[in-house]
Amino acid sequence: MQKWLVRLLIVMMLGAVLGVASLIGIYFYIKPQLPDVSALRDVKLATPMKVYSRDGELIAQFGEIRRIPLQLSDIPQSMIDAVLATEDARFYEHPGIDPIGILRAATVWAVSGKPQQGASTITQQVARNFFLTNEKTIVRKVKEVFLAWRIEQNLTKDEILTLYLNKIPLGYRSFGVGAAAQVYFGKDVKELTLDEIAIIAGLPKAPSMLNPIRSPERAFARRNVVLGRMLDTGKITQAQYDEASKMPIKARYHGAETTLHAPYLAEMVRQKMVDQFGEDAYTMGLHVYTTVSADRQRAAKKALLDGITDYDTRHGYRGPSAQLWKEGEAQWDYNQIVAHLNKEPTYNPLIPAVVTKLADKSASIVLKNGKQAELNWDGIKWARAFITDSRQGNAPRAARDVLKVGAQIWVREQGEALILAQIPDVNAALVAMNPTDGAIEGLVGGFSFELSKFNRVEQARRQIGSNIKPFLYATALEQGYTLASIINDAPINQWDPSKGPMWQPKNSPAVYDGPTPLRIGLAKSKNVMSVRLMRAIGLDTYMDGLVKFGFPREHIQRNESLALGAAEFTPMEVVRGFSMLANGGYQVTPYFISEVRDSFETLLFAANPAAACRGCGALAAADMNAPEAYLNVEGDWRAQCAIDPVVPNNLAPQTISAQSAFLITDTLTTAIWGGRGWMGTGWRAARDLKRHDISGKTGTTNESRDAWFSGYTPNLVATAWIGFDNHQRALGRVAYNANMGRDQTAGGEFGGNAAQPIWIDFMKVALNKVPEQPMPVPEGIIKLPVDASTGLLTHSGNATTEYFKEGTEPTRYSAPVSNGNRVYGEDGYFGDGDSPVSTDDLF
Repeated sequence: MQKWLVRLLIVMMLGAVLGVASLIGIYFYIKPQLPDVSALRDVKLATPMKVYSRDGELIAQFGEIRRIPLQLSDIPQSMIDAVLATEDARFYEHPGIDPIGILRAATVWAVSGKPQQGASTITQQVARNFFLTNEKTIVRKVKEVFLAWRIEQNLTKDEILTLYLNKIPLGYRSFGVGAAAQVYFGKDVKELTLDEIAIIAGLPKAPSMLNPIRSPERAFARRNVVLGRMLDTGKITQAQYDEASKMPIKARYHGAETTLHAPYLAEMVRQKMVDQFGEDAYTMGLHVYTTVSADRQRAAKKALLDGITDYDTRHGYRGPSAQLWKEGEAQWDYNQIVAHLNKEPTYNPLIPAVVTKLADKSASIVLKNGKQAELNWDGIKWARAFITDSRQGNAPRAARDVLKVGAQIWVREQGEALILAQIPDVNAALVAMNPTDGAIEGLVGGFSFELSKFNRVEQARRQIGSNIKPFLYATALEQGYTLASIINDAPINQWDPSKGPMWQPKNSPAVYDGPTPLRIGLAKSKNVMSVRLMRAIGLDTYMDGLVKFGFPREHIQRNESLALGAAEFTPMEVVRGFSMLANGGYQVTPYFISEVRDSFETLLFAANPAAACRGCGALAAADMNAPEAYLNVEGDWRAQCAIDPVVPNNLAPQTISAQSAFLITDTLTTAIWGGRGWMGTGWRAARDLKRHDISGKTGTTNESRDAWFSGYTPNLVATAWIGFDNHQRALGRVAYNANMGRDQTAGGEFGGNAAQPIWIDFMKVALNKVPEQPMPVPEGIIKLPVDASTGLLTHSGNATTEYFKEGTEPTRYSAPVSNGNRVYGEDGYFGDGDSPVSTDDLF
């Protein structure tokens, strides 16, 4: 007996030695194939790119993998307890592999005949998730064991657990407990209840089968298993178990929790980041902060949608999008309708609905969300029939004139009421910019990004009409003209054989005032004056002037129609041009990304745009050893400048003079407020905003294919455009309708009534609580009384005051004489007054 025991002991020892030797042999055989686990110390978890407003509101998230990297201290202890109780109760005791767990799993397998318990530790799962595949082979399992052991030699238990809780796949493309908390419950992980924690902790075993959205019954059972294990390990009390195990499953899918809608801007950011970082941009965990503020972006979106809706409704109703059943056919039941609507898209703010019943002045409808509602007459009565863009039918008298039972329609909310709506054919764009450095403050590229990803702010190259005139007049001022210079506002009928067929530009409206100062010509948007002025300075000089305003030369056609805005520019290019009038002549470059950080908030990029600074140009070149040179009227120049002008490349180039920019700005204020006995083309802005620090210009192209309004204050410039993506389609006309709403007038569509209301609605919000700030008058500007009809100095009562660049002011006087004609003298009166001045002298 004793010899038998000795022999058994020897055999066991030999077996152990052989087993150890075999393990060592296998280890050294596999060792060259094992990755370096020390890389786990610097692992960068794949996390999506997030785009924010400058005040921290989430605009978008890009990347298929959803992950919210967390430190262990950020994860509730109850989540850690639930995961450990379910996945690896002896995690803090074993060296990476758990012999006891392996033996227990093997025993259960032997007794039951099938594997019912996993034997992989959390460390082994980390090894598999980071370095191995999920193939079920002996070699893979051996590698997993050795990797787990090596991981335990290189990382602490807390580091391993942190990696696991951030890496584990938990369904719906969520990885880690932080992302799962958002996806299933729309919460931060710290906000989860015990039953929600247990649901997430139960997912690693089989995320697809145990998913609380797809399989709530299985998720319910698995959750209670997790709670039972927490109870067995003493991590929760019986009372906690009883309460949590009875809770119903309330999970639903939560997308990225965006709080600010700016999809066109988000797409611009995405393209920029992919250009810079490649496809890694989707997994680097980039946090991209844009320059837009949430309030101004919301205002831009609402203003654009309201402007499009106003245009669309005054041109008539084009009918329902579909007829689901016809008269005489069986009416669909409620469930059929809801099932159909759930498949239909929603284009905010439009909601799909179906008409189920009609009364004389109302309609009963079912909305996509299943809600049953009433569409009242106030929401229907606008819908006279659309015939063409310039013709509408008669106003409806009853709901049946517009709708039929079974019609699939669109509605929108207006307060607590519903309004009949339609997907508009027309589109629009709005972009707002800080003229100091080019930071985009708000940007909307169209009615709906879901309908069309074409970004009209950057991609729509359209004729800009009279929006171009301020740049023509500014170029003339740079050539020595003044706002008092006289141009003849008279029809152009000359025929020049060298220029081909006769061109007869006309004013709109066709009213001609004769000799007129430049200020009035620009403020009233006189077409023939623009053509005469362009001819006077020269077409090439004018084209060079446009380039100085940042307009690309390749899109400037050498044609006299350039004077009236035949050139095609994008809204982004237009707003940049107007920014130079607002900032004193500095050519800033638009930008929309302020900074980029990684997932740990380490700064990767910070914008440092070249900026404008009124009065800084001379300071930048001044002698730093002469502090008195830097004193401004109000004190130290550093208090006046938004930038440090002595930093190289930080000052934007000044391509037109501050004096010319100021003079055009002051004239465009006249275009808003008008003059004695006449209203400016931008009179709606004066009426609605009631501010005297706003300047602006309308723009309308031939046949009203495009309508524009661009305007600004010293610190904010915005451009609005409206038109059809089809360049051949005109904005048309509107016949009078008693049901017309807010500021909807009959007649043609122009910049003043189609585009300007969008600009006004945006500015109402953007300038709210912003005090008036008149454009500062630069050095080298003087103000003199001049004769209103000649632009010369005067002693008479027909005087008006005008600004001049110092050195360009008139030196001659205009004198009234007995027969009503005026003559001119160098320092007083000359001539006998018998002969009038020829209009040939007035260009």
